[in-house]
Amino acid sequence: MTSEEIAAAAIDALEASGVPYMLVGAFSSNYYGIPRSTKDADFVLEFGTVSVQSIVQRLGSGFKLDPQVRFETATGTTRHIINVVGSPFIVEFFQLSADAHDQERFRRRCRVTLHDRPTYIPTAEDVIVTKLRWAVQGRRPKDSEDVRDVVAVQKDALDWNYIYRWCDQHGTREKLDEIRRSIPPL
Repeated sequence: MTSEEIAAAAIDALEASGVPYMLVGAFSSNYYGIPRSTKDADFVLEFGTVSVQSIVQRLGSGFKLDPQVRFETATGTTRHIINVVGSPFIVEFFQLSADAHDQERFRRRCRVTLHDRPTYIPTAEDVIVTKLRWAVQGRRPKDSEDVRDVVAVQKDALDWNYIYRWCDQHGTREKLDEIRRSIPPL
């Protein structure tokens, strides 16, 4: 299975289970920016009464839930890793956290068609805010690159007041300004 097919299978399972979700990470930044490869499909979920095990069962025998629940430090939430049999690609389910921005971006998520499937993703602004936060906290160059690519592609379509508000709250405004200065004019 390709990474797109794996993500599509996860979307299908989530849609069938009725769990509110959004596809985040590289898949969402690829939608708004310049596509790059990735080793995982990241989803934020509001589980409610549906268990992770029941979603993984919907995925079928080619998917195996890692029994170790992990902690995600940026938002203080849990994550579940689903391994794809015969592939290094993984699916990650992050529990929607109580973090103010995590809640806001989930409320603002939008329905788009991705890989021939309707799916929920965050807005371009929320991709930028989240990726900046991860770039500053985790010092991952790919997150800064994703921000640059989304900003370069979306430019004037972005709600800069919204982005600045969250960046000021998270202490990431300086990083945003640095990235914006690095984008050559067209």
